[in-house]
Amino acid sequence: QVQLVESGGGLVQIGGSLRLSCAASGSIFRVKTMGWYRQAPGKQRELVAMLVVGGSTNYADSVKGRFTISRDNAKNTAYLQMNSLKPEDTAVYYCNLRTFALNSWGQGTQVTVSL
Repeated sequence: QVQLVESGGGLVQIGGSLRLSCAASGSIFRVKTMGWYRQAPGKQRELVAMLVVGGSTNYADSVKGRFTISRDNAKNTAYLQMNSLKPEDTAVYYCNLRTFALNSWGQGTQVTVSL
């Protein structure tokens, strides 16, 4: 089992910044990807950013140039730095970790960008 705990969400004004953290614990072996997804009210969950371990990073077109995903291997923690936030970034953000055996999700953290 893998446990993922997100933190760092909150209320921010347009143009502001937030950094989300995702701390992983448990049976973390052979990680394939770590990523961030979001779900706004009435919408489907969508990929925001993904880090392929040992490889590339992928971003949704809507966040390219504004968001950056990173990982601290020593701390088993992934981060999502979000800059130049827009109202349309308002959503619950979920951390995701995939290994060859597991697909794990965090509980989500709310990000609200105010007008």
